Amino acid sequence: MKNVLIVATNTFREAVRDRVLYNLVFFALLMMVAAILVGQISIDIEKSVIISLGLTAISVIGLFIAVFIGVGLVSKEMDKRTLYALLAKPLERWEFLLGKYCGLLMTLSVNTAAMALGLYAALWTVKHPLAGADAYVLVAVYLILLKLALIVALAMLFSCFTTPFLAILFTAGIYVAGVFAADLRQLKVVKLEAATVKMLRVISYVLPNFENFNVMGAVAHGRPVPGLLVWNATLYAILYGAIVLAIASAVFSRRNLK
Repeated sequence: MKNVLIVATNTFREAVRDRVLYNLVFFALLMMVAAILVGQISIDIEKSVIISLGLTAISVIGLFIAVFIGVGLVSKEMDKRTLYALLAKPLERWEFLLGKYCGLLMTLSVNTAAMALGLYAALWTVKHPLAGADAYVLVAVYLILLKLALIVALAMLFSCFTTPFLAILFTAGIYVAGVFAADLRQLKVVKLEAATVKMLRVISYVLPNFENFNVMGAVAHGRPVPGLLVWNATLYAILYGAIVLAIASAVFSRRNLK
Protein backbone atom coordinates (compact mmCIF):
# COMPACT_ATOMS: atom_id res chain seq x y z
CA MET A 1 0.00 0.00 0.00
CA LYS A 2 3.04 2.27 0.00
CA ASN A 3 2.54 3.20 -3.66
CA VAL A 4 -1.15 3.93 -3.03
CA LEU A 5 -0.24 6.25 -0.15
CA ILE A 6 2.32 8.12 -2.27
CA VAL A 7 -0.15 8.66 -5.12
CA ALA A 8 -2.88 9.68 -2.66
CA THR A 9 -0.61 12.23 -0.96
CA ASN A 10 0.47 13.78 -4.24
CA THR A 11 -3.13 13.90 -5.47
CA PHE A 12 -4.21 15.61 -2.26
CA ARG A 13 -1.47 18.22 -2.52
CA GLU A 14 -2.27 18.92 -6.16
CA ALA A 15 -6.02 19.20 -5.50
CA VAL A 16 -5.55 21.49 -2.50
CA ARG A 17 -3.47 23.86 -4.61
CA ASP A 18 -6.24 24.01 -7.21
CA ARG A 19 -7.94 27.40 -7.03
CA VAL A 20 -11.25 25.87 -8.08
CA LEU A 21 -11.57 24.17 -4.70
CA TYR A 22 -11.07 27.43 -2.83
CA ASN A 23 -13.64 29.15 -5.02
CA LEU A 24 -16.18 26.40 -4.39
CA VAL A 25 -15.61 26.43 -0.63
CA PHE A 26 -15.89 30.23 -0.63
CA PHE A 27 -19.17 29.93 -2.51
CA ALA A 28 -20.47 27.43 0.04
CA LEU A 29 -19.53 29.72 2.93
CA LEU A 30 -21.22 32.60 1.08
CA MET A 31 -24.39 30.53 0.86
CA MET A 32 -24.25 29.99 4.61
CA VAL A 33 -23.99 33.75 5.15
CA ALA A 34 -27.06 34.07 2.95
CA ALA A 35 -28.72 31.46 5.15
CA ILE A 36 -28.15 33.70 8.17
CA LEU A 37 -29.78 36.62 6.36
CA VAL A 38 -32.72 34.47 5.30
CA GLY A 39 -33.02 33.15 8.83
CA GLN A 40 -33.27 36.68 10.19
CA ILE A 41 -36.45 37.33 8.22
CA SER A 42 -37.97 33.97 9.17
CA ILE A 43 -40.28 33.58 12.13
CA ASP A 44 -38.99 31.07 14.70
CA ILE A 45 -37.46 28.87 12.02
CA GLU A 46 -34.06 30.53 11.71
CA LYS A 47 -32.25 27.41 12.83
CA SER A 48 -34.08 25.09 10.42
CA VAL A 49 -33.49 27.45 7.49
CA ILE A 50 -29.77 27.76 8.23
CA ILE A 51 -29.28 24.01 8.64
CA SER A 52 -31.24 23.22 5.46
CA LEU A 53 -29.42 25.75 3.28
CA GLY A 54 -26.05 24.96 4.85
CA LEU A 55 -26.34 21.20 4.31
CA THR A 56 -27.62 21.79 0.79
CA ALA A 57 -24.60 23.99 0.06
CA ILE A 58 -22.22 21.33 1.39
CA SER A 59 -23.92 18.66 -0.72
CA VAL A 60 -24.04 20.69 -3.95
CA ILE A 61 -20.49 22.03 -3.71
CA GLY A 62 -19.18 18.58 -2.78
CA LEU A 63 -21.03 17.16 -5.77
CA PHE A 64 -19.30 19.58 -8.15
CA ILE A 65 -15.91 18.76 -6.66
CA ALA A 66 -16.54 15.00 -6.80
CA VAL A 67 -17.77 14.99 -10.40
CA PHE A 68 -15.51 17.48 -12.16
CA ILE A 69 -12.27 16.74 -10.33
CA GLY A 70 -13.04 13.02 -10.07
CA VAL A 71 -13.45 12.78 -13.84
CA GLY A 72 -10.25 14.75 -14.42
CA LEU A 73 -8.05 12.62 -12.15
CA VAL A 74 -7.25 10.08 -14.85
CA SER A 75 -7.81 12.11 -18.03
CA LYS A 76 -5.59 14.97 -16.81
CA GLU A 77 -2.70 12.60 -16.23
CA MET A 78 -3.15 11.16 -19.73
CA ASP A 79 -3.34 14.59 -21.36
CA LYS A 80 -0.17 15.73 -19.61
CA ARG A 81 1.58 12.45 -20.50
CA THR A 82 2.58 12.07 -16.85
CA LEU A 83 0.64 8.82 -16.55
CA TYR A 84 3.07 7.00 -18.84
CA ALA A 85 6.04 8.01 -16.71
CA LEU A 86 4.23 6.86 -13.55
CA LEU A 87 3.25 3.49 -14.94
CA ALA A 88 6.81 2.95 -16.19
CA LYS A 89 7.79 2.72 -12.53
CA PRO A 90 6.94 -0.26 -10.30
CA LEU A 91 3.37 0.97 -9.96
CA GLU A 92 0.35 -1.14 -10.82
CA ARG A 93 -2.59 0.49 -12.55
CA TRP A 94 -4.96 -0.41 -9.73
CA GLU A 95 -2.56 1.19 -7.25
CA PHE A 96 -2.58 4.37 -9.31
CA LEU A 97 -6.37 4.39 -9.49
CA LEU A 98 -6.85 3.64 -5.79
CA GLY A 99 -4.30 6.28 -4.84
CA LYS A 100 -6.09 8.90 -6.93
CA TYR A 101 -9.38 7.94 -5.33
CA CYS A 102 -8.00 8.16 -1.79
CA GLY A 103 -6.34 11.49 -2.56
CA LEU A 104 -9.57 13.07 -3.76
CA LEU A 105 -11.44 11.55 -0.83
CA MET A 106 -8.98 13.25 1.52
CA THR A 107 -9.55 16.53 -0.34
CA LEU A 108 -13.32 16.16 -0.06
CA SER A 109 -13.01 15.40 3.65
CA VAL A 110 -10.98 18.55 4.30
CA ASN A 111 -13.30 20.77 2.27
CA THR A 112 -16.41 19.23 3.81
CA ALA A 113 -14.99 19.75 7.30
CA ALA A 114 -14.26 23.41 6.46
CA MET A 115 -17.82 23.94 5.22
CA ALA A 116 -19.22 22.16 8.30
CA LEU A 117 -17.29 24.57 10.51
CA GLY A 118 -18.79 27.44 8.54
CA LEU A 119 -22.26 26.01 9.11
CA TYR A 120 -21.68 25.72 12.85
CA ALA A 121 -20.36 29.28 12.91
CA ALA A 122 -23.58 30.42 11.22
CA LEU A 123 -25.66 28.50 13.79
CA TRP A 124 -23.72 29.96 16.69
CA THR A 125 -24.07 33.49 15.30
CA VAL A 126 -27.83 33.30 14.96
CA LYS A 127 -28.75 31.18 17.96
CA HIS A 128 -26.18 30.43 20.65
CA PRO A 129 -25.29 28.54 22.70
CA LEU A 130 -25.48 25.45 20.54
CA ALA A 131 -27.84 22.72 21.71
CA GLY A 132 -27.15 19.00 21.95
CA ALA A 133 -29.40 18.32 18.97
CA ASP A 134 -27.02 20.35 16.79
CA ALA A 135 -24.61 17.41 16.91
CA TYR A 136 -26.88 15.63 14.44
CA VAL A 137 -25.63 18.10 11.83
CA LEU A 138 -22.31 16.25 11.94
CA VAL A 139 -24.16 13.00 11.21
CA ALA A 140 -25.77 14.60 8.16
CA VAL A 141 -22.39 15.90 6.99
CA TYR A 142 -20.88 12.43 7.43
CA LEU A 143 -23.62 10.88 5.31
CA ILE A 144 -23.08 13.54 2.65
CA LEU A 145 -19.40 12.60 2.60
CA LEU A 146 -20.33 8.94 2.10
CA LYS A 147 -22.51 9.94 -0.83
CA LEU A 148 -19.66 11.95 -2.35
CA ALA A 149 -17.32 8.98 -1.96
CA LEU A 150 -19.67 6.92 -4.13
CA ILE A 151 -19.91 9.70 -6.72
CA VAL A 152 -16.11 9.92 -6.94
CA ALA A 153 -15.90 6.19 -7.57
CA LEU A 154 -18.50 6.43 -10.34
CA ALA A 155 -16.75 9.44 -11.90
CA MET A 156 -13.46 7.58 -11.97
CA LEU A 157 -15.11 4.50 -13.46
CA PHE A 158 -16.54 6.43 -16.40
CA SER A 159 -13.31 8.39 -16.90
CA CYS A 160 -11.46 5.08 -17.41
CA PHE A 161 -13.15 4.31 -20.72
CA THR A 162 -14.64 7.50 -22.17
CA THR A 163 -14.00 11.21 -22.68
CA PRO A 164 -14.20 13.67 -19.75
CA PHE A 165 -17.35 15.31 -21.15
CA LEU A 166 -19.20 12.03 -21.50
CA ALA A 167 -17.93 10.88 -18.11
CA ILE A 168 -19.43 14.00 -16.51
CA LEU A 169 -22.75 13.36 -18.28
CA PHE A 170 -22.80 9.69 -17.28
CA THR A 171 -21.96 10.47 -13.66
CA ALA A 172 -24.58 13.20 -13.46
CA GLY A 173 -27.14 10.88 -15.04
CA ILE A 174 -26.40 8.08 -12.59
CA TYR A 175 -26.66 10.54 -9.72
CA VAL A 176 -30.07 11.81 -10.82
CA ALA A 177 -31.29 8.25 -11.38
CA GLY A 178 -29.91 7.19 -7.99
CA VAL A 179 -31.86 9.93 -6.23
CA PHE A 180 -35.08 8.39 -7.55
CA ALA A 181 -33.98 4.76 -7.22
CA ALA A 182 -36.28 4.14 -4.26
CA ASP A 183 -39.25 5.52 -6.23
CA LEU A 184 -38.62 3.04 -9.05
CA ARG A 185 -39.10 0.16 -6.61
CA GLN A 186 -42.55 1.42 -5.71
CA LEU A 187 -43.55 2.32 -9.25
CA LYS A 188 -46.99 0.99 -10.14
CA VAL A 189 -48.32 2.18 -13.46
CA VAL A 190 -51.27 0.46 -15.05
CA LYS A 191 -50.11 1.17 -18.61
CA LEU A 192 -46.75 -0.54 -18.11
CA GLU A 193 -46.39 -4.27 -18.57
CA ALA A 194 -45.43 -6.42 -15.62
CA ALA A 195 -42.09 -7.30 -17.23
CA THR A 196 -41.24 -3.61 -17.64
CA VAL A 197 -42.08 -2.85 -14.04
CA LYS A 198 -39.95 -5.80 -12.92
CA MET A 199 -37.03 -4.61 -15.08
CA LEU A 200 -37.28 -1.10 -13.60
CA ARG A 201 -37.25 -2.60 -10.13
CA VAL A 202 -34.09 -4.59 -10.93
CA ILE A 203 -32.46 -1.43 -12.31
CA SER A 204 -33.37 0.41 -9.11
CA TYR A 205 -31.38 -2.12 -7.08
CA VAL A 206 -28.38 -1.83 -9.42
CA LEU A 207 -28.36 1.96 -9.22
CA PRO A 208 -26.80 3.57 -6.14
CA ASN A 209 -29.60 4.61 -3.79
CA PHE A 210 -28.52 8.10 -2.76
CA GLU A 211 -31.63 8.55 -0.63
CA ASN A 212 -29.91 6.31 1.91
CA PHE A 213 -27.71 9.29 2.78
CA ASN A 214 -30.39 12.00 2.91
CA VAL A 215 -31.29 13.01 6.48
CA MET A 216 -31.35 16.77 5.93
CA GLY A 217 -35.05 17.11 6.70
CA ALA A 218 -34.82 15.24 9.99
CA VAL A 219 -31.71 17.10 11.14
CA ALA A 220 -33.13 20.51 10.18
CA HIS A 221 -36.10 19.86 12.48
CA GLY A 222 -33.95 18.59 15.34
CA ARG A 223 -34.98 14.95 15.02
CA PRO A 224 -32.37 12.29 15.91
CA VAL A 225 -30.78 10.10 13.25
CA PRO A 226 -30.97 6.38 14.12
CA GLY A 227 -27.60 4.75 14.61
CA LEU A 228 -28.72 1.73 12.57
CA LEU A 229 -29.37 4.00 9.60
CA VAL A 230 -25.85 5.45 9.83
CA TRP A 231 -24.33 1.97 10.16
CA ASN A 232 -26.28 0.59 7.18
CA ALA A 233 -25.40 3.63 5.05
CA THR A 234 -21.72 3.19 5.90
CA LEU A 235 -21.72 -0.49 4.95
CA TYR A 236 -23.66 0.29 1.77
CA ALA A 237 -21.17 2.98 0.72
CA ILE A 238 -18.16 0.75 1.43
CA LEU A 239 -19.52 -2.27 -0.44
CA TYR A 240 -20.92 -0.36 -3.40
CA GLY A 241 -17.80 1.82 -3.67
CA ALA A 242 -15.52 -1.24 -3.53
CA ILE A 243 -17.47 -2.90 -6.36
CA VAL A 244 -17.33 0.22 -8.53
CA LEU A 245 -13.60 0.67 -7.91
CA ALA A 246 -12.97 -3.00 -8.70
CA ILE A 247 -14.77 -2.61 -12.03
CA ALA A 248 -12.87 0.61 -12.72
CA SER A 249 -9.55 -1.12 -12.00
CA ALA A 250 -10.44 -4.00 -14.32
CA VAL A 251 -11.41 -1.60 -17.12
CA PHE A 252 -8.36 0.60 -16.61
CA SER A 253 -6.01 -2.42 -16.54
CA ARG A 254 -7.26 -3.53 -19.96
CA ARG A 255 -7.22 -0.08 -21.55
CA ASN A 256 -4.69 0.54 -24.30
CA LEU A 257 -2.90 3.73 -23.31
CA LYS A 258 -0.84 4.03 -26.48
